[in-house]
Formats: sequence, structure tokens, C-alpha cells
Amino acid sequence: MRVLVTGHRGYVGSVVASVLRHARYDVVGLDCDYFRGCDFGRVQDDIPSFDTDLRQVESADLLSFDAVIHLAGLSSHETNTFGAELSREINLDATVRLAECCKQADVGRFVFASTCAVYGSGGDTALTELDIPSPQSVYAQQKLAAEKTLRRMAGGGFAPVFMRCGTVFGVSPRLRVDTVVNDFVGSMICHGRLEMKTAGRAWRPLIHVEDVTRAYAAVLTATDEVTANEVINIAVTEENYRVIDVADAVVEQFGHGSRQANLTNFDKLSYRVSGDKLAKLFPNQRPRWTLSGGIRQLRSAMENAGFTPSDWRGRRYRRASYLEWAVETGALDSALRLKQKAVA
Repeated sequence: MRVLVTGHRGYVGSVVASVLRHARYDVVGLDCDYFRGCDFGRVQDDIPSFDTDLRQVESADLLSFDAVIHLAGLSSHETNTFGAELSREINLDATVRLAECCKQADVGRFVFASTCAVYGSGGDTALTELDIPSPQSVYAQQKLAAEKTLRRMAGGGFAPVFMRCGTVFGVSPRLRVDTVVNDFVGSMICHGRLEMKTAGRAWRPLIHVEDVTRAYAAVLTATDEVTANEVINIAVTEENYRVIDVADAVVEQFGHGSRQANLTNFDKLSYRVSGDKLAKLFPNQRPRWTLSGGIRQLRSAMENAGFTPSDWRGRRYRRASYLEWAVETGALDSALRLKQKAVA
């Protein structure tokens, strides 16, 4: 199977592309490589790719593919930084255009990276794919809007599947420390303490980046009868945690240090998510990672890499900060179009 992975040089995409290639898929990437030079370890750079902005894809580029895994886009942090209009252009409009090009090129399987953040403020009940979304952020609203548009496009051989991903953690060649678990581990390594920005009472469904990859691989091999037009949470029901519990787990793993919560700031985004549908559809692809195992992995990798306070605080592993810097230095224009290759 010939598979195009958009965003294949990103935090999740660099793992997805490498694992699929190892599994003998014919993998091609598409990525304008905003974060060139922001590597943590070695990025597999011999994967053939389109070094192209997602907004410039044409149907002729897709004629040879059997499936597309669409990961490229702005994260929630980047959406907050650069605003709803630009986020809509990249996360919604470009996604719909890519899907239209896939239909024109007869690409049947379209795997869309959505988010569990569409559940918004769901309380203490583990939400399933049948529960009504209540997105609170612009990022989540645009992801849900893309889902709805792609659903209407389904048919005639075009079979989208909507993968709502939980909060990702774990080691990647393109590491991020602007996600909760990675951030906490980095803080403990560099400072021996955690300072939470909120009271920490919000729930998050945690999922390791390698388990996210296994979910995508499973969907590629499934039949249309199983996945076409389906919503699937990439989550593990037992791996839902409050942010304060994540902080305590990190401190416990280190055996020293402290954590401090901001008791006056309550996160309005709080959702527990069920991963039971994923487990039922793909019983042989059960997630292998737990929070505790991921903390150990991150600690070992960061310590072995000589992770420093400037690594943790700086722009290299924080996507929104890096893009702001790239715009300020002229590597990107105000619409986040590449003008020259940025170097961290």
C-alpha cells in the first residue's frame, strides 16, 4: 500500500512515518518542515517527500496513493498564538481541499487526525464516540467542522475515518515539551520541581505517541466496512488522569522534588474519554504504554541527551514559540508560508 503522511516531520508524524516504513508500507511524506533543526535524536530523512505547504497540494500529486494519513496542521497552542483566521485556513480549509483532491485522484482511504478536545467540558464520565461534542476552543471547533464536512463528502469510493486523539506524550525525533507529560518531566529534570499553571483538576485522556502510531496502522489495514465514516477515539479508558495526578506521578517517579498548583486558575477544558471502541475494533493492537512507563522513557531520553533548562524553556521544542521566532526573523511570512529554511 502506498501511503501519503502529511506532517511526517512533526511530533507524531515522524514516528508514524518511520513505523509504517518499517512495516513495509510504501511511505511518502508531505511537510514544508517548519521545524527543521528542532530534532531530538535522529529524524529519518530518507523518506521521499513533497517539501510543500499543505495549502499548495494538487490532485495530480496524489494520483499514485492508496491512502492518506492527514496529520499536518496547527496545534492548539499555535492556534491560540496566530488566531482563528489563519488556523481556519490551515486546519479546516486546507484539510477540505486536500480531501477534495483525494476524491479527484481516487484515493480511497482518508485518515483524519482529529482531537478528543472536541468533547470540551465533559465532566467525570468517560465519553464515547456517540456522545455529543462540545468544543470550547477554536482549535477543537475547527477540527469538528472538518469532520462534519468530510463526512458529507464520503461515498463514491472516498472513505474518511476520523481519529480523535487524546493528549499525546512520549519520546519522538521531533520532541515537543508543550504537552503536559513531556513538560512536567522536562521541568523536573531541569529544576526539580513542577509549577502548574492551573489548579490541576481537569481530566485528560493520555496516549503515548507510539500507541497513536499503532492505531493509525491498524486503520490502514482495516476494511471500509469497519472504518469508513467512523469516529474512533485514540485513547485508553484506564489512562485518563487529572493534571494534578499527572504531576504527582512525575514527582513520584523522580523520588524527589515538589509540585505547586495555581489554585485560582481552573481549566474549563476537562474531558475523560473512552477508548473501548478502538480496543474492540482492533483487539490485536492494544496500547502498550502507560503513564508511568512513558515518564520513565522521557526521563531516560532527556537525561541521556543532556536536556538543559534552555532546552526546556526555549523555542526548540515549543511549537508556537518557534513559529513566532520564525516569523520575526523572516523565515516565515505572517501567513506562515516558508520564505527560507529556519534553523533553531
